[in-house]
Amino acid sequence: MSSTILVAGGRLPDGRKCDLLVTDGVISEISPKIDVKAERTIDAKDCIVLPGLVDLHTHLREPGKEDAETVQSGSLAGVRGGFTALSAMANTSPVADTAGVVEQVYRLGQSAGLLDVFPIGAVTRGLEGEHLAEIGAMADSAARVRIFSDDGHCVFDPLVMRRALEYVKKFNGVVAQHAQEPRLTMGAQMNEGIVSSQLGLKGWPAIAEEAIIARDILLADHVQARLHICHLTTAGGVEIIRWAKARGISVTAEVTPHHLLLTDELARSYDPVFKVNPPLRTESDVMALREALADGTIDIVATDHAPHPAESKECEWQEASFGMLGLETALSIVNQTMVQSGLLTWSQVADRMSYSPARIGLYEEHGQEIAVGSKAHLTVMNPTATYRVDRDLVASRSRNTPFHGMELPGTVLATIFNGAVVFQGARP
Repeated sequence: MSSTILVAGGRLPDGRKCDLLVTDGVISEISPKIDVKAERTIDAKDCIVLPGLVDLHTHLREPGKEDAETVQSGSLAGVRGGFTALSAMANTSPVADTAGVVEQVYRLGQSAGLLDVFPIGAVTRGLEGEHLAEIGAMADSAARVRIFSDDGHCVFDPLVMRRALEYVKKFNGVVAQHAQEPRLTMGAQMNEGIVSSQLGLKGWPAIAEEAIIARDILLADHVQARLHICHLTTAGGVEIIRWAKARGISVTAEVTPHHLLLTDELARSYDPVFKVNPPLRTESDVMALREALADGTIDIVATDHAPHPAESKECEWQEASFGMLGLETALSIVNQTMVQSGLLTWSQVADRMSYSPARIGLYEEHGQEIAVGSKAHLTVMNPTATYRVDRDLVASRSRNTPFHGMELPGTVLATIFNGAVVFQGARP
């Protein structure tokens, strides 16, 4: 007996108003009006129906740091934000640098059953930057890892980075670099600039990010491998990526929602919820990032969802951990900063948050056009409804959202994964 879901009265990213029928996990019909009695009907009036969102940069903390997040709780936060696939970073405990650990994370995601969890493998053993991790074994494991990153740490040794790029090239993998020259950021607390000088906090110069981006682009070009730049934050970094793409170098880049909205001025509060790696930058950097996302220089939005327990954030700025929550608010912030400003259309949002991340990660069953015969990974969002962010109501085990108390536009009404409704919120 077939299962059916009717998504009624929504608009596709290209603006077409239609009904969608999902049968046994697949989109079976798209029509201006579908007259059928489905097992479940979602009233999508006034809503945009997007392909399920894909995040290439999520910290799920499990194994080892379950007080901050688990695969289960992170998956729930993901579907509440409209995501149907998350890429789990390797800085767990133990580090995801072996086939055994990535398979554990993969199976935890399958057990949760809310969305697909794709583990990211470490580039180096223990994230120590010295010896390559078991890249081949992770690629051949049940998790079929294709993205490798030491995120939280930079692969600072150019020889190690070159070897990693050469290794992943064999199976069309990609190295996702956390661009941070460690010698230029030792003890750094926030963006280096006027605000850091006035606050007496050690500054984190833009050049520390840009120097690694430039070096690794040249390395990737030399070995003809794929390179992805994590959480780009500076106007100078944008120009380097633009230069590389103009020369046909195989580099992609991401920007986080918080770097599209927030600036280093927020550090004046000394509230560690605004402490993040890489740091919040200046207003001019924010504008450059928005323009680069709009023109395609920056390929995707990725959350860098980084949960921390209360004791790691409710302390003095200098002692606090770096990181912010991001899964549940990402689409709303993109709506506010990019769509409502006229910089992106909804078709382009679908590209930056679904099609392109799935393409970079080689997630074949995600990032598909909404069409008859496609796998039913869908996000239904009301772009005009607003809500106030409340840290006490988030699905994450942690509460470190920098958006607490903000009024944001756009609520996720429903998330459909593999043809099943895994989240449905109330209509405003």
